Amino acid sequence: MTLRIGQFTDTFLPIVDGVGRVALAYSETLCKLGHQVTVVAPMYDTGYRGGYPFELVDFSARKVPGMGQYKTGEAPWDPHYRKRMRMIPLDIVHTHSPFTAGSEALRLAVLRKIPLVATFHSKYYDDFLKVTKSETLAKAGVKFVVDFYNRCDEVWAVGKNTADVLHEYGYDGDIQVMPNGVSLRDVDPKAIEEVNRRWGLKKDPLLLFVGQMNWKKNILTVLEACTALKAQGKKFQLVLAGQGPDMREIEQKISELNLKDRSHLAGHITDMKLLDGLYSRASLFCFPSLYDAAPMVVREAAVMGTPSVMVRGSTAAEIIRDGQNGFLCENEALDLARVISAALDQPERLKAVGDSARETIPIPWDGIMEKAVERYTRLIALGKEGKLNRKYLRVI
Repeated sequence: MTLRIGQFTDTFLPIVDGVGRVALAYSETLCKLGHQVTVVAPMYDTGYRGGYPFELVDFSARKVPGMGQYKTGEAPWDPHYRKRMRMIPLDIVHTHSPFTAGSEALRLAVLRKIPLVATFHSKYYDDFLKVTKSETLAKAGVKFVVDFYNRCDEVWAVGKNTADVLHEYGYDGDIQVMPNGVSLRDVDPKAIEEVNRRWGLKKDPLLLFVGQMNWKKNILTVLEACTALKAQGKKFQLVLAGQGPDMREIEQKISELNLKDRSHLAGHITDMKLLDGLYSRASLFCFPSLYDAAPMVVREAAVMGTPSVMVRGSTAAEIIRDGQNGFLCENEALDLARVISAALDQPERLKAVGDSARETIPIPWDGIMEKAVERYTRLIALGKEGKLNRKYLRVI
C-alpha cells in the first residue's frame, strides 16, 4: 500500500542541522520504500532544486532575529503555498517541530481529518532561556510546546532519554521511541587526502567537533580541554566544522587560549564525502553537548569507525557504553582532557572501540522507516474507523 505522507519541518536544505537532516532522511527513505512524500518547510532556497525524490512545497519566510541561518513564516498567509497544497492529497502528516511547521501540520490535519504525528527532538527550555534570559518566559514556552504535543494523535521521541525530557516538561501521554538512523557507507580515500591537504594535517591525532557553532553545544569545554592537553605536551589538531551564532566568539576564544596553531574552523561543510573524510581521519569525535537529544553526527562518526567522547548522563550519550563503543567523561574540561589523553595513549584499544562503535551504533534508515510506516498505517486505519483520540481544540 502506497502512503501519501506529509513531512513538516522548520529547517531544511540547504540548512543541515540535525532536525532538518532527519526530515530529509525520512523523506528520501520513505520514497525509496515506494511511498509518496511531500515536504513542507519555510523557503530557504529559491534556486534550482531538481533531483529530489519527493515534492517540496515551501512557504515564504523571513530570517529569525539573532539566528540568521534560520527562517520562519506563516504558511496560511502564503496564497501560492496554499494553492499548491490544495492539489496534494495526504493520508497522514508528520511534523518535526511544534512551531511554524507544527502549526501548519495541525491545521491541515484538522481540515482534512487525517492523523497527525509529531516527533520531539530538542530541549526547547534551554533555547527559550537563552533567548529570553527569563525562567518565567522559558517555562511559558515549554507550556506552549507541551500543549502542542497534547493535540497530536501520536508523539514520537528520538530516544528514551528524550522522551523523559518531554515528560519532565509536563506531557503525560504515551511516547513512541523512534531512533534516528544513518546511511551506511564507506569513506573515499581521496576524501581523507583532501582533508589532510585542506587543513594542513600531518600525522598528529585529530580531534573533531561537528555541529552548530553555538556555546550551548558545550564547545567551551572542548577548547579548555584542548588547552589542558597542549599544556601536557600532547600532540593533536582540532577541527570544528559548522556554522552558528557564536562563530566569532569561538574564534576569539581560540585565540585567547593560544590554540590557533592547533585549531581549524572548517565552516559549514555541505560535501558529505568531505565530511566523511573528516570523520574517518579523526581519532576521536568530541561531542560533550548537554543540549542534544540524539545527535546524527555521533552516528555518522560511528559509521566511519570513529568513537565519540560524550558527557556521562547526558541525553545525547544514551547510546554510548563507556570503553566499549565510545567514551564518557564528566562535564568538566580537565576530565574531558583526561579521557582524550588516555584514549590517544592506547591506539590499539582506541581502534577496537571505534570498530565496536561502527558495529553497534549505526542503524540503517530503511529499518527505522519500515517501523514508521507500520505506525503510520495503523493511525490511518484508526482515523478511517473514527477511533483516533482527537484532542484538537481548534483550527489554527
